[in-house]
Amino acid sequence: MNPNKALWEKGDFTVIAATMREAGETFVKTLGVSQGMRVLDLGCGDGTTAVPLARLGADVTGIDIASNLVEAGNRRAVELGLTNLKFQQGDACHLEGVADDSFDLSLSVFGAMFAPKPFDVAKETVRVTKPGGRVVMGNWIPNDPTFVAQVLKISSAFTPPPPEGFVSPMTWGVESHVVERFEQAGVSKDNISIEKNTFLFRAPNRSPSEVIELFRKFYGPTMNAFEAADKNGKTDELKSQLIALAEAQNTQTGGGTEIPATFLRVTVKVQP
Repeated sequence: MNPNKALWEKGDFTVIAATMREAGETFVKTLGVSQGMRVLDLGCGDGTTAVPLARLGADVTGIDIASNLVEAGNRRAVELGLTNLKFQQGDACHLEGVADDSFDLSLSVFGAMFAPKPFDVAKETVRVTKPGGRVVMGNWIPNDPTFVAQVLKISSAFTPPPPEGFVSPMTWGVESHVVERFEQAGVSKDNISIEKNTFLFRAPNRSPSEVIELFRKFYGPTMNAFEAADKNGKTDELKSQLIALAEAQNTQTGGGTEIPATFLRVTVKVQP
């Protein structure tokens, strides 16, 4: 099996996504989406950004490599009565069956960054976006002091080394790599803008330690880290480090959890 597919089908990311709903809606409101726009949400999960995009009137196609998330997304679309939203399985490195110039906006928020061939991801997102349209990505930043970058950094310290040739998804959070990838896809540097934004994880009824338990049970990268830690007798060490991180970064003082995480927002204008 494709290891990236196995990673994201491993847990149940919908449980983690529940803590990201409000932030997804907030992000989508900044995109200038209008009625009838054709939008691709790549690495969409079960619709954290795809659902609010559809609610704004866009015609949305969500593509994800994990079949369980595609099924969950289609269930959400039916439950919400969103006939302008569909989810399908696909690989961000090779968008088979997706025609050139199909979308006004191609979006990927913490999704396509995990695909194993970043230059192919850039090429494909540009290919399927209409001339004059946009590609927008949200990417975690390596060594950033905020929550998700640190969760992934801590987890990687307990996980076996990746195979030779592995390209870290965190390189999508480095400006020079982003520019190089999209330039190779035919976009001039002048049409690539990059800024830092903040995403909030909110769990009003859960403590920081309970949020970490969700990551342990349902988030592929941390699930892998805990499996490796279990074999090495380091489970308590990993758990204590992650809980300490969540508690230190939790901004809620009266109960519940709200943790900010900084990410790189990339906007690419596809030239006519």
